[in-house]
Amino acid sequence: MKAEAWIFISTTIFFALVTPAYWLLTHDWTGTSALTMTMLLAAMVSVYLGFHAAKMEPRPEDRKDAEIADGAGELGFFPPYSWWPLWCGLALSVIVVGVALSAWWLVVIGFALGFLALTGLVFEYYRGVHAH
Repeated sequence: MKAEAWIFISTTIFFALVTPAYWLLTHDWTGTSALTMTMLLAAMVSVYLGFHAAKMEPRPEDRKDAEIADGAGELGFFPPYSWWPLWCGLALSVIVVGVALSAWWLVVIGFALGFLALTGLVFEYYRGVHAH
């Protein structure tokens, strides 16, 4: 985690230097406030990662004496392909089009389709080819 913390610390330093320079060159409140909020967000993430890295035991990537074999093993579960995110996105687009056109009947249809698509996404690994 230390490497990730240093990446965000360097990003925070970059935005801390760019924000006043942007203000001096443009006198634009919108861009300056956006850069300030970006700097604060990067600082928040770097503080979180720094505290988390101090409390956890070093990973193989964080140790200088680590071997490549130290990082071997199972990395986790990675799901195979799935069509359900496509149907969730299409249902959301139906809802958005219904709101944009003030066609509330279309919004209701979109919510019904979204419920079906979300149910399929959640229960994808309980039936079919990828059931556990």
